[in-house]
Amino acid sequence: MSARKSAEIGQRERVQSAAMPSPFTPIADYAFLSDCHTGALVAPDGTVDWLCVPRFDAPSIFGSLLDRGAGGFRFAPFGVNVPAARAYEPGTNTLVTTWNTATGWVEVREALTMGTRQGPDMVTPHTRPPADADTDHLLVRTVLCLEGQVEVELTCEPVFDYGRTAGEWTLSGDPGRADVTAAGLTVRLATNMALGIEGGRARARHTLAAGERAYCALSWSEDLASPVDVDDAESRLAATGRFWRNWLSRSRSVDHRFRNAIERSALAIKGLTYMPTGATIAALTTSLPETPGGERNWDYRYTWMRDSTFTLQALHYLNLDWEADEFMQFVADLEPNDDGSLQIMYGIDGRRDLTESTVAEMSGYAGAHPVRIGNGAFDQRQNDVFGAVLDSILLHTRRSQRLPRRLWPVVQAQAECATKAWRSPDQGIWEARGKPRHYVSSKLVCWVAMDRAAKLAEIRGDADLKAEWQVTADEIHDDVMEHGVRDGVLRQHYETDSLDASTLLAALFGFLPHDDDVLRGSVLAIAQDLTEHGYVLRYRTDETDDGLSGKEGTFLICSFWLVSALAIIGEEQRARDLMERLLRVASPLGLFAEEFDTGTGRHLGNFPQAFSHLALIEAAARIIVAEAVPEFT
Repeated sequence: MSARKSAEIGQRERVQSAAMPSPFTPIADYAFLSDCHTGALVAPDGTVDWLCVPRFDAPSIFGSLLDRGAGGFRFAPFGVNVPAARAYEPGTNTLVTTWNTATGWVEVREALTMGTRQGPDMVTPHTRPPADADTDHLLVRTVLCLEGQVEVELTCEPVFDYGRTAGEWTLSGDPGRADVTAAGLTVRLATNMALGIEGGRARARHTLAAGERAYCALSWSEDLASPVDVDDAESRLAATGRFWRNWLSRSRSVDHRFRNAIERSALAIKGLTYMPTGATIAALTTSLPETPGGERNWDYRYTWMRDSTFTLQALHYLNLDWEADEFMQFVADLEPNDDGSLQIMYGIDGRRDLTESTVAEMSGYAGAHPVRIGNGAFDQRQNDVFGAVLDSILLHTRRSQRLPRRLWPVVQAQAECATKAWRSPDQGIWEARGKPRHYVSSKLVCWVAMDRAAKLAEIRGDADLKAEWQVTADEIHDDVMEHGVRDGVLRQHYETDSLDASTLLAALFGFLPHDDDVLRGSVLAIAQDLTEHGYVLRYRTDETDDGLSGKEGTFLICSFWLVSALAIIGEEQRARDLMERLLRVASPLGLFAEEFDTGTGRHLGNFPQAFSHLALIEAAARIIVAEAVPEFT
């Protein structure tokens, strides 16, 4: 092999590594802040690298996550980039960072703040009944000097519309107030430090003595209301802490070694919920790569119908019935397709058109390009959507012991669509952009649709529909067992011997009983042959026509599914062992992205990922129940 060829191969290998030296912060090192309207990611050096206002799916004003020149907001000691410690205040999404410098110690607290609702929210109007607490539309940051003297720096440089438009600053008569405007949006920076403007950024520096405090806040509220002083800023942070702790106190208290992981997952899922409509987004971000330097970069700031059943399972397990009802009302409000089916995903406001575009001006995270806005899969044919919706409705109906009148037409429409569609090929649960196939997971979730529809008809008292829908469920079941099984194992689709982690849903949805030989064989085959160092792949990219190039990491949701499936088939110790391994690869703050790169130990994909945390809660619940059962037998 020539030296040039070797160099080219070496370069490709370096580009494909998640641990390649880069100015970009490792994905798992970010802290997640939320006010249930939008969210922020804060790097360890104290810079907000991602924030979209006023809501999750709006254009970013700080986008350094995807391009180092796309704006950031830092509040930290000058000249020091590595903190001594970072942690969430227990039971909250408020971040506390402790800094040790050569001259002293400081502590920074920050949150997207929540407070008592003052009236109608005109910035992000509600379609759900408003609660007692709501967002302030504020990012608040305070600093306290614990010891010595520390010079603190504030640098705020928003670049609007995904890094495409620089803002124009205007100083007010108050030395601690400045407004920045671009792309039809104005935000206000407030602080008790003296501000100056340098080009496109506002900046301040001040040396704090022991016991001295400072604050800064960014506002996009209707009247740009901001804290008036440091006491007001701290009061808002305290109110935010009370909001999160009071919310968490309503959930099921689990006295178990998994408690911290369950509670952090619950806080992450609540933080990814859009309060005005009840929708839950798949992740906070867009275009964080599944393949380092590759093209598997998607916008996840939308609501997937397939997530609905896992969302309902988690919320009901945690006794968070209010949030579960809010989500079901969001589903009931959605506009269906012409045939009555629901799309596979919707905007957080229920909009149907999620046309995909790219942002050429952004470099992408560590060179992973393109950066995508919108998601081109929104109008794909995915037959699993019917089962996800109907399983959600059955879960909710059993919990409340009543079927809301407005949901029955949704039940009928999804059952009719599943009846017509289940024999047809589709793109599958992973939204493959290759040729439509007869994916086994799509068939089995169509079985879920008809099985749950039959049970809902029974609850409603319609014996004829129950019988009709159960016949279809039985037909689908027989078809999968005839065409989707090779050598006693469920396969990816009818034309292949390849494995696919989505067939683990056969265990989770009860498609096969826990002691069935095919189910056991399928679960163990995935554990043996579809893993890297014990972590589960969705599928092997070299065996699957997904329309894309490059390798991807192991999928965390699939690994948590395997935990659940192992528990279901009676392999409790293997389930516990894998669960412990998964919890050890959580981010330093207990969060999970979409994927885990076993070669480098880095997280990949959008972050934090709701699906990963939903699957974590279910897996933990399966183990907790399995461990508790012997106590009563």
